[in-house]
Amino acid sequence: MSWTQVAITTTQSRAADIEAALLRLGALSVTLKDAENQPILEPGPGETPIWDNIIVTGLFAASADTTALDLRLGIPSDAFTVAPLADQDWTRAWMDDYHAMQFGQRLWVCPWHVPPPDPAAVNLRLDPGLAFGTGTHPTTALCLRWLDAHVDQQPTLLDFGCGSGILAIAALMLGVQHADGVDIDEQALLASSDNARANRVSERLDLFAVAAFEARSREQNRYDIVAANILSGPLVELSSRLADCVKPQGHIVLSGILREQADTVRTAYTPYFDMAATQHEDDWVMLHGCRRH
Repeated sequence: MSWTQVAITTTQSRAADIEAALLRLGALSVTLKDAENQPILEPGPGETPIWDNIIVTGLFAASADTTALDLRLGIPSDAFTVAPLADQDWTRAWMDDYHAMQFGQRLWVCPWHVPPPDPAAVNLRLDPGLAFGTGTHPTTALCLRWLDAHVDQQPTLLDFGCGSGILAIAALMLGVQHADGVDIDEQALLASSDNARANRVSERLDLFAVAAFEARSREQNRYDIVAANILSGPLVELSSRLADCVKPQGHIVLSGILREQADTVRTAYTPYFDMAATQHEDDWVMLHGCRRH
């Protein structure tokens, strides 16, 4: 079967109206995506952020009447494109775009449909899901490379904002003895549990909603390594709480930070940590510090 794809570039304020109009005209599905590479990572509770400029795409059956859309939608003709879209094996198309990735010397993240390129390496098996974290984003990649270079039989690690659980699971497979994961999203906790089970580390990973984690004693919540790949704002707000989770001489790994935000985050953690040089990938940075006392 073949299809017709209508793509319209618009603003945040008009996106909902155009989406509704496409559905009224018979679109089988409508998707929205960023038109200008504007990052939106982890929203706060109850938030549904959306980009300032958006590409709204409607998928129609090839037989649908898509003539005179400028008049029917009330938009200029140069604001949209209409193109045929051939049917294909969409599962295979997704699989072809997601490959095994190496982080550092020891660690690979491999989707389940790809044989590990190095069977003797540490091979974390993971497919994309609803929870953030597959290794494809620079914020996660920076953390994974740090873990590969520095993890060697440390007793404990905290993955704060665990998402898919990728950092905790990688750390356990690299040598950490026990890890805890914390997230505000129940879907993230479920994804972390499933991924830990699939990688045979679930007996060494405990998962907590934020309230349950904070209800524990201070000593229960102190770790040799704390990794937090969230956002710069929450990292700054949580600086004293996350610092209190790190044992003396322990490590903190902070990511989800844009280059222009790095100094603000570094300043928030300098009272507690000796901060190392900033690591960069594209527009993103990772900060690492060692707890002084």
